[in-house]
Amino acid sequence: MTTLVLEAEPVINNVAFADEKLIVELTDGRSLSVPLTWYPRLLVATPPERVHWHLLGEGYGIEWPDLDEHISVEGLLAGRRSGESQHSFQRWLAARKS
Repeated sequence: MTTLVLEAEPVINNVAFADEKLIVELTDGRSLSVPLTWYPRLLVATPPERVHWHLLGEGYGIEWPDLDEHISVEGLLAGRRSGESQHSFQRWLAARKS
């Protein structure tokens, strides 16, 4: 088994949304695009909630404080979707409506 060795740790530079996709730009020039269906809280978020984000650490992740959503660059590169259960998401939706 081989081990992947990165030349440099991937670092997030910017975040955008287009056509039901989350687009994450890295400082090395790459862009990652994933469907918003992978992150249900982002899918149901309002445009102002989506643009209210900030980087975690030195760009290893993104946080949307209004949505209590956190996504790491490592997770994006690995193709990991939200790990939140449907039950937890439904509780969050119910609390959001009240």
